[in-house]
Amino acid sequence: MRCVVQRVKYAKVFVKDVLISEIKKGFLVLVGVQINDNENDINYLTRKISNLRIFDDENGKLNLSIKEINGEILLISQFTLLGSVKNGFRPDFTRAEKGEKAKSLIKIFKNSLEENGLKVKEGIFGEIMDIEFVNSGPVTIIIDSKIRDF
Repeated sequence: MRCVVQRVKYAKVFVKDVLISEIKKGFLVLVGVQINDNENDINYLTRKISNLRIFDDENGKLNLSIKEINGEILLISQFTLLGSVKNGFRPDFTRAEKGEKAKSLIKIFKNSLEENGLKVKEGIFGEIMDIEFVNSGPVTIIIDSKIRDF
């Protein structure tokens, strides 16, 4: 699984111009599920995201986790994170997990984050979504469960 974690002041997701979910301060997490991802990948990402210290402390240092600032997560499924442009200019998405399996793993991921005490909202799997957000900092971190030294 690959996640792009963005520290945000707020984030909203719309489907067909209808507001589906919104959060205030926290993380916008874009997640792509790769073929052969499993609960080990979910556990790794849950631990990383739950404890990621990218919020400012009283000295302006990136030292606080989302739990410590009582932040929220907007979780958005995005298979295009697994697109490869290694050969040519049209992305190849063959590494992305297919429909129901990906949807199931994202649901397990959401539940895992919630079990770790986080407030999680989400978009609608498989829909065309418009995301509105303000990236605070900007701070953006990429976490890939297959590349653990990334």
